Amino acid sequence: METTAAKIALSDKELELVCNTEWILTKHAIIQKIYQLFGEVQPRLESLLMANQQNLPAEVFVQGAKISKGENYGQLPYIMLDYPRFFGKEDMLAIRTFFWWGNFFSVSVLLSGSFLIPAIPLLNAAFNNLQQKEYWVCVSDSPWHHHFEEDNFKMINTLTSEAFATLLVQNNFVKIARKIPLHQWQDAPAFIVETFEEMAALLQLN
Repeated sequence: METTAAKIALSDKELELVCNTEWILTKHAIIQKIYQLFGEVQPRLESLLMANQQNLPAEVFVQGAKISKGENYGQLPYIMLDYPRFFGKEDMLAIRTFFWWGNFFSVSVLLSGSFLIPAIPLLNAAFNNLQQKEYWVCVSDSPWHHHFEEDNFKMINTLTSEAFATLLVQNNFVKIARKIPLHQWQDAPAFIVETFEEMAALLQLN
C-alpha cells in the first residue's frame, strides 16, 4: 500500500522552495512596500477628491480610505485601496486601486444605482478621452472580478461609441478601469494619482 508520505511527495523545485526562507521573506518585504506605496498616495487621492467635493454626493465622504489584502485572487496575493468607498444595497460608488501579484496595478471606478444614472451621459461624453487613455470597460455580469481577460473587460479603443453606450446600460452597474504592468513599478504612483484624478473629475454627479 502506498504511504501517505509518498502520495504527497514534493517535486525537486517544491523541495528547494520549502527549504528556502529567503523567497518568502522577500515576498513579505514586497507586500510591505505595496502597503507603503498605497499609504503614501492615499493623502493625495483624498486631496483630489475633496477638490471635487461640490460635484459628489455627501454620502461618498462618510467613510475614509481602506487598505486590505488577500492571498487568493486567482491563487495569487493582492492588495487593494478603496477610496472613496460607498457600498449600499443598490447604490455604489467606489474607486479601487488594485495590486495583483505577477500581473498589474489597476485603478477602477464602480458605479451603480443612483450614482450610475447621472454618470452615463458623462461617460458617453468622455468616450474619446477614455479611448485615448486606454481605459477598459467591464463586460461581465459581476462587478467583483479584477482580471482583464476578454470575458471581464474590453478596451474602449476597440469599441464604437454606439457599442460603448450599449455596454453602459447592459447591467445594473458600470465599471471602467486602467492598468499598468508591474515592471513599470516606478511609474505606479503617478499612474494611480493621474487615473484617480481623471475619474474624480469625470464624476460631476451633482
